Amino acid sequence: MKDALMEAEKAMSKGEVPIGAIVVKSGEIIGRGHNLTESLKDPTAHAEINAIREASAFLGGWRLTGCIMYVTVEPCPMCAGALVWSRMAKLYIGTMDPKAGACGSIFNIVSCNKLNHEIEIEIETGVMQQECEGIMKDFFKELRKKKSEEIQI
Repeated sequence: MKDALMEAEKAMSKGEVPIGAIVVKSGEIIGRGHNLTESLKDPTAHAEINAIREASAFLGGWRLTGCIMYVTVEPCPMCAGALVWSRMAKLYIGTMDPKAGACGSIFNIVSCNKLNHEIEIEIETGVMQQECEGIMKDFFKELRKKKSEEIQI
């Protein structure tokens, strides 16, 4: 999860929502990603999608069987669908997203037995959860502050 948090920090340094993800196979990181939706003007450039793309390129195929994703924030419906489609084996989530989460909060796409694949989920608790929550809270606090300052000018 520490590597996923480093990806989230990269996103934050670019003014992106600070979410980071990594894909691991056999103990090796084969894909990294952070949000780039604003930078690329691409609504699909979420951390999870970027990490899946890199891992798929590394493996030379789209099936990520036996792979594990670590992501700082619960994936949205688009990303949860991509995780199922890619056949990810396991998902570690840093913190849940009660507003847009699709891995247990609002929906549970990755564990839906009506789909062709289910993903084992582990939710972080303790220090890593606090760090994953903290970077998001700090980002949105700063964003609200900037917007408030713009209104006052």
